[in-house]
Amino acid sequence: MAVFCFTLIFSALVYSIFLKISVGVDTLFPSQTIVIGQTLISQSQIFELGFFSENRYLGIWYKSTPDVVVWVANRENPINNTREVLLAVAENGTLAITSGGRIIWSAELSEPASNPVLQLLDNGNLVIVDKNRESSSEGSFIWQSFDYPTDTQLPGMKMVYDVDFDQHKYITSWKNSNDPSPGDFIMRIENEGLPEVVVWRKKMKWFRTGKWNGLYFSGGPRLPNPIFKPEFVFKQEKLISSSEIFDSSNLARFTLEASGTLQRYIMNARRNKWNPVYGNPLDPCDEYGQCGPNGMCKIDKTVRCECFKGFAPKFQEDWDRHDWSGGCARIKPLNCENGDGFLEVGGVKHPDMLQYWLNKSMSLKECQDECLRNCSCVAYANPYITNGGSGCLMWFGELVDTREYPRADSMHNMYIRLPESELNSSIDLEEKGKKKPIELIVISIAFGVLVSGLINGSILLMTKRKRRGRNNKDIELPLFKLATIVAATNNFSNENFIGEGGFGPVHKGRLLAEGEIAVKRLSRTSVQGLEEFKNEIILIAKLQHRNLVRLLGCCIEGEERMLIYEYMHNKSLDYFVFDQNRRTILAWPMRLDIIMGIARGLLYLHHDSRLKIIHRDLKTSNILLDGNLNPKISDFGLARIFEENQCIARTKRVVGTYGYMSPEYSIDGKFSMKSDIFSMGVVILEIVSGKKNRGFNHHDHYHGLLGHAWLLWKENRFLELMDECLNDTFVESQVKRCVQVGLLCVQKFAEDRPIMSSVLFMLGTDGAILPEPKEPGFFMERSSSTVRSSPSSSMMSQNNSMTITDLEAR
Repeated sequence: MAVFCFTLIFSALVYSIFLKISVGVDTLFPSQTIVIGQTLISQSQIFELGFFSENRYLGIWYKSTPDVVVWVANRENPINNTREVLLAVAENGTLAITSGGRIIWSAELSEPASNPVLQLLDNGNLVIVDKNRESSSEGSFIWQSFDYPTDTQLPGMKMVYDVDFDQHKYITSWKNSNDPSPGDFIMRIENEGLPEVVVWRKKMKWFRTGKWNGLYFSGGPRLPNPIFKPEFVFKQEKLISSSEIFDSSNLARFTLEASGTLQRYIMNARRNKWNPVYGNPLDPCDEYGQCGPNGMCKIDKTVRCECFKGFAPKFQEDWDRHDWSGGCARIKPLNCENGDGFLEVGGVKHPDMLQYWLNKSMSLKECQDECLRNCSCVAYANPYITNGGSGCLMWFGELVDTREYPRADSMHNMYIRLPESELNSSIDLEEKGKKKPIELIVISIAFGVLVSGLINGSILLMTKRKRRGRNNKDIELPLFKLATIVAATNNFSNENFIGEGGFGPVHKGRLLAEGEIAVKRLSRTSVQGLEEFKNEIILIAKLQHRNLVRLLGCCIEGEERMLIYEYMHNKSLDYFVFDQNRRTILAWPMRLDIIMGIARGLLYLHHDSRLKIIHRDLKTSNILLDGNLNPKISDFGLARIFEENQCIARTKRVVGTYGYMSPEYSIDGKFSMKSDIFSMGVVILEIVSGKKNRGFNHHDHYHGLLGHAWLLWKENRFLELMDECLNDTFVESQVKRCVQVGLLCVQKFAEDRPIMSSVLFMLGTDGAILPEPKEPGFFMERSSSTVRSSPSSSMMSQNNSMTITDLEAR
């Protein structure tokens, strides 16, 4: 790794009062002083050292992105008089900033140096070395900035917690985006029982990664990880230090934002842009103790918090108002003497180890027996997932900060102690062994008959499917007969007609088993065809989420192609939002819930489902509302599956809807998760404003809805964007947050837009400091002769549907 000496470069600008500046030198040696005029900069190939924020702070930043400061020397003591400031290296190697004879900041040396030199390394480490020593390794530094991190962890910088040597290195957030003084949040390693990384907000826990399970932190990204390469040092099973391997080919940083968010960034050198790749808290369920004691957070549920089985809300009225902080209490007390049992809860981040007992060698069965012997034990689990699961972790008291992970390892289970009466009968069967032999025989026979029937039924169904033609072989849904659907819809009568889209007309119907249904019938004149039909079947049949519409089956006979869905009693979102009368039904709390529901559905598609899905046609008319006005994303005919490590693709066949397509997709045919994020931003702004993006007009300018929202935001007039019918129900901070997140989602460049987990977190977090949005896509005034009232329409290009896929680093 190249080392570049301390070089001085001064701005061509001068103060009105001339200041004495020493002659520029290649290296800052002892007894040399520098009087600060404007900005002093020392350079490596990647980083610069200098004074910033009106010369009040000494810091290090990236040459390519000077606004990203990664280290600050005097963050607790800003320079108030920049006309009398000296930066000097003393004879013994001490580096100091002085003002008017007073020391503003100084570097504490581990030992004096005989020939000290200050250098800025390519990894961002500012070091003082003794030139009389031969080695230039890290151990030879008599001082380094990496030992005093601020809000950013760079590759090669260690986080340390070593009680034996009284070393504790952690990072602290800025107060805000313009003030580098220490903020409210700190991130540090903790070894309470099992190692984990914890973010504290003052004296309260804000977020924890979950305990180390032998391979990774249970609430963090899986390791090894292609995005970053961590190095952990353990001593007697305690985490002593955490760092990343320095890789000069990729610039990366890990920052504790002023809002308390831990965000990992990677540089896109082609655009000089930092792309966020992973953030914590990932969503509201990651916030510490979100559901209070004995509650579990489930991000894919409309009601986020649930009590464990055998528990009920401690304060039901607060719970009904979505204030879950009071948590849950047992319905019935434990009965240690007469026997309790355990309920298995799978796929979770284990509760915090507030009161616990840990044994690292027991088996799971031994752990259960030990917990039963101790009447104070309320739950147990294997702490490690290595070697098939090992060790015994028991909790006492209340279970705090538990969350569900839809894709968590099966080994991330825990077993909660319950009274016998609260246990499920299927668990009782194994644990108590009280079923009579004759009952077991009857159950076995019945089970055998059931399995035999299922097998025979499956064989019969497969035979029928083969007879229905080769085109149906990939379909894994129930197939309805045409006569059944004709009867259910009264022969597709006009009275049952409920709408029409690019696929074709939609009719309401009723089946005996399924109840009310919606039948989407492929029109012979539709621009969509068999490919989109099969695509929707293949995709949506494998997706299960409360905010995605449920596909019940399909009908394929002759030329007929039909999809049968659950019926949505309240039609689509645009039916309410853009109608002068019906829009009043959607008061602000309902609109916010709809926005959150859409965000949860899209997060599932992008990150949590078995398949990584890009929707490509997310719009207000494709959001359906059930009887309780819960939103459900629909219409997956244009959706595409991405590989796990795939970031972006190109297509020659651009499909979608004007007004919702991102610039890179509509112009260059590039689509990714970020193109869905753009569409999500448009939908948010439409819900807030009650106005359509396409066809929007304003008497003061010729911008569209996105441009209008941007202009209002810059002038702090965001409330003027809000639908006036919300004046009696809105909450200003929530409206502001939604407008800001919407604008962040529709930023011009894809790499500037947040990922879906960040979108959901920002939407659901009160008081968080959000990034300032940049200019939105399509920010240009149209000609006054432009027809503004043209409806949204699907845009299809050439018949050749060949897709060219490129992978790009994001």
